[in-house]
Amino acid sequence: MQTIRIAIAGYGNVGRMVAQMIVERRAEDLAAGRDLRLVALLGRRNGLVSSEGLEPVAPAALTGPTGPAALAAAAPDVVIEAGPSDYASGEPSASYIRAAFGLGSHVVVASKAALVREGIALRNEAAAKGLQLRISAAAAAALPVLDLLCDSHRGAGVFRIEGILNATCNVLLTAMARDGQSFDLALAAARAAGVAEADHRNDTGGFDAAAKLLLLANFGLGLSLTLDQIGREDLAALTPAHFDLWRARGEVPKQIARLELTESGVHADVSIRAFPAGHAFAGVEGGAKAVRITSRDMGEVFCTGHGEEPRATAAALLKDLLRICA
Repeated sequence: MQTIRIAIAGYGNVGRMVAQMIVERRAEDLAAGRDLRLVALLGRRNGLVSSEGLEPVAPAALTGPTGPAALAAAAPDVVIEAGPSDYASGEPSASYIRAAFGLGSHVVVASKAALVREGIALRNEAAAKGLQLRISAAAAAALPVLDLLCDSHRGAGVFRIEGILNATCNVLLTAMARDGQSFDLALAAARAAGVAEADHRNDTGGFDAAAKLLLLANFGLGLSLTLDQIGREDLAALTPAHFDLWRARGEVPKQIARLELTESGVHADVSIRAFPAGHAFAGVEGGAKAVRITSRDMGEVFCTGHGEEPRATAAALLKDLLRICA
């Protein structure tokens, strides 16, 4: 029996869900000869550590220490980092990832902040230490874009990635274009439905989609792109005249993150583009996401999906965990 000690750093909705999913599949894993043992549940203020194994608990039941020191005490084989994303500092994600590398632990990441700020250095550090750093959940949650880039398109000469990568903006644009709602009305409805954050600017300003595109470029294509190389257009700047024109033309607007490799270099941006009603992107509505990958040898591959949160992101974390355990 192979025992894999797992620490979850970040015990919010996603962290609790992935803990629950690990327990749900326990019989299947034991039958396959592996014991996925939770040895640390680390919240923002408190945590729990036990080498004998833990069951998922309510956050209020976390009564012990937390942070990198508690992580070290757990001595995990794999760290699942599922904390909040603070783009100003990259914390607490960056400290947990570096602490995990110091312990010789593989890392599975859901938070984007540290990966956006210093992902290239973290990628290189993992490779130098012979450790795995897997980021499917951070890059596109349930949409398997990194799988397509790293596995399905390996050696195929990918030269273009286009995607609807931000569900909030897709919800807003669907309401504004299809239902004729104003930006403010669509945003209020999205907030009421729990789709939009109180501060929507990272989503509507293109930052979130740009961050995901950056991760796809650097971890999927091995580039060294920085965020300031990705242009961004603000959805809030759209006027009724834009939507009137698109309706008159029979077009559907979408926020598209696009990266293209050309002889002159790498070109990347997040912009609002309009597509004919019959186009594949035009049919991606509401909270769904989609990506189109174009390569030299395989042509165009289109993928779309819509998973319910937080289970969809937790499933992406679990997928990466199982790959490390394979």
